[in-house]
Amino acid sequence: MDTQQRYLNWLNEPTLSKEEKDILKNLSSSEIEEAFYQDLSFGTGGIRGVLGLGTNRMNIYIIRKATFGFGRYLLKHNLLEGVAIAYDNRHMSYEFAKEAAKVLAALGIKSYVYKNLRPTPMLSFTVRHLNLSAGIMITASHNPKEYNGYKVYNKTGSQLSIDESNEVIEYINQVENPFEIKTLDNELIHYLNDEIDDIYLKEVISIAVHKDIKKDINIVYSPLHGTGGTLAPKLLKGSGYNVYPVESQMIPDPNFSATESSNPEEKQSFNASIELAKKVNADIILVTDPDADRLGVGVLHEGTYHLLTGNQTAALMLYYILSEQKTPDGFVYTTVVTSELIKKIGESFHKNIGETLTGFKFIGEQAERISKTNYTYLFGCEESYGSLVKDFVRDKDAIQAVYLLAEIANTLKSRNLTMVDYLNLIYEKYGYYVDETISISLKGIEGQQRIKKIMNYFRTRGLHINQFNVTNTIDYIKGKMNPHDIYLPPSDVIRFESDKGFIIFRPSGTEPKLKIYFSIKENTKELARNTIDILKQEVFNIIEEI
Repeated sequence: MDTQQRYLNWLNEPTLSKEEKDILKNLSSSEIEEAFYQDLSFGTGGIRGVLGLGTNRMNIYIIRKATFGFGRYLLKHNLLEGVAIAYDNRHMSYEFAKEAAKVLAALGIKSYVYKNLRPTPMLSFTVRHLNLSAGIMITASHNPKEYNGYKVYNKTGSQLSIDESNEVIEYINQVENPFEIKTLDNELIHYLNDEIDDIYLKEVISIAVHKDIKKDINIVYSPLHGTGGTLAPKLLKGSGYNVYPVESQMIPDPNFSATESSNPEEKQSFNASIELAKKVNADIILVTDPDADRLGVGVLHEGTYHLLTGNQTAALMLYYILSEQKTPDGFVYTTVVTSELIKKIGESFHKNIGETLTGFKFIGEQAERISKTNYTYLFGCEESYGSLVKDFVRDKDAIQAVYLLAEIANTLKSRNLTMVDYLNLIYEKYGYYVDETISISLKGIEGQQRIKKIMNYFRTRGLHINQFNVTNTIDYIKGKMNPHDIYLPPSDVIRFESDKGFIIFRPSGTEPKLKIYFSIKENTKELARNTIDILKQEVFNIIEEI
């Protein structure tokens, strides 16, 4: 079916309201093309897209279609213990959550819907704690305000496996007319308030390494208008920390009115937090993304606030966990695009290293897998500001990260050190690793085609840069078996390795971006930084010529 036919089908749909049809009639030809040129696809991580009417937009009809397909999957496998549903602060999040519950109710499936917004890790925990069959999280994570999304979880609290996702996709694709899907608002829809909050927070508190050190730090915290505000301040204050919330960003707001970015990977998301931190002389700044699965960190060091990368935060968390306590035999999990420093730290403490594809669902799967063995899950992380300290949650968990990093900062202060000092000690021990991720935004149809062209170029011609002698190329497009029997399914990722580190090309699975990862180890931080700057320019020069 072509774009125009999809558009006309919606325009002539009798169940659409007059207001909806007026919106459709006022779309420009280019807007019609973008909204209807394809069906917004349910991938291995669910759905994420721009809000609006159309087959390529996030709206209640797409939510109904996805939930109906997911519900049929649950019925087929007799997974009928109920579905937990949570949501973030975005436009339409509650409406989408309620719509999903009503579709499930019409199929005879129970749901447990949070009355107020809750973090993604809380959704994962709720599935596990209530022994439910599945979970649905309405969120677009750290994407801009125009987006929303729909993530699906299995009974382990992890996002659906690829096999599970593929089966759900088959059911979704069988839906010919989303406007015919029935919904019911009945007794099968149950509501959750805060009854699970303290149970979850008790588990979070259990990750502490040093429980009795006096709390002597000031913390500035921001949820960037999102879900972290429901739990993080309560957790920190209840543990004795001095917490200064960025009040203007504590208010749930789908427009993110008081922040310049909803993504803690971007420096501008810290502007208000740094301003407050200077006033209260904060030792650290902790900023969670809207659904509180990612965490950004700022550290006061020699009078200046230094923002840590996701790789740096993960490295110091892992080193602290392994060096400050005796740990059992177990696994540290990382991803193919995460700094090699994580591997080196884990190996130095004689731990097993499990390496997965990008996406925390794969680490969640491994956590479930080793829970059935004699090994222990010790830590998992990815470069994009996500980590999981303990696996009572099966997705990345910024609430756990907030708690552990507060402890780390407090412990280090008692030793007259900052996290920057601590990182330098780690670098002196393992080598100076500098990592940087660049995202090239390429939106729309033309953007997709451009990304494909760039990936095809490097896949067929390789990477040729004088300062980076490629010694090994790994193309994950056909899948790969990693150590410890970890199968990496086919993925559009190309990794070029040299004796200095790696350069990786990967289209984002959730945003219209091409991501390029640089990881370099040198004898000094300055030399590693300079090498990356040179490599970035060389890669940009190649891409401009493609």
